[in-house]
Order: sequence, then C-alpha cells, then structure tokens
Amino acid sequence: MTGHRIFAVSVASVYPHYVAKAEKKGRTKAEVDEIICWLTGHSRETLDGELAKKTSFEDFFSQAPETNASRSLGSRLRRAVEDIQEPTMREIRYLDKLVDELAKGKAMEKILRTT
Repeated sequence: MTGHRIFAVSVASVYPHYVAKAEKKGRTKAEVDEIICWLTGHSRETLDGELAKKTSFEDFFSQAPETNASRSLGSRLRRAVEDIQEPTMREIRYLDKLVDELAKGKAMEKILRTT
C-alpha cells in the first residue's frame, strides 16, 4: 500500500454501506451496482468477483477495466473532487459522490451523465 489507509480497505467492506444508504432513500442495490459498473467498466459478474475477493480500493480502481471518462462532467461532482491530487482518492470520492446523488433521489440518467 502506498497511500492513505482507505486504499487498503476492501470495497466489499464498504459496499453494504453504499447499498444501505441508497435503500434507506428508496433506491436499490441494482442501482448502486449500475453506478459502480458505469464508473469502473466492471460488469455485474466481475463486480461480484471483486467483492468476493475482498479487493482493496487501491487495486479495485487501479485494475478497473475502463474508468468512465464522463464521471467528472457534472459541475457539482467536479468541484467535489477537483482539489484531490491522488488518483485513487479521487476515484473513491467520485464513487462516494455518485452514491450520494443516488440517495438524494437524482434520476439515474442524470447520475450517469446520459442526458
């Protein structure tokens, strides 16, 4: 591990918190999965595999199939991460903010920057 201690934390240990946050606001696990897959390029199957392997955040993002270039298109999201210099921390922050947008009731089309 070469950075902040969150880098060594497994995505699987935080994932239930993302799902709980979404479900508490009437959203679904499938929507959380869709966001994670959109952000990282994982399929649902490879995401499940990474969760089962208890992959660290550092490895999860450094080995992601294809980080989505559209992840920073929203101005609020861009402002939330623009000062973060460390790439892994920036990706973790993108994920956190996307799940926040979901929990706030934003439409998936807007979250995934498809409209």
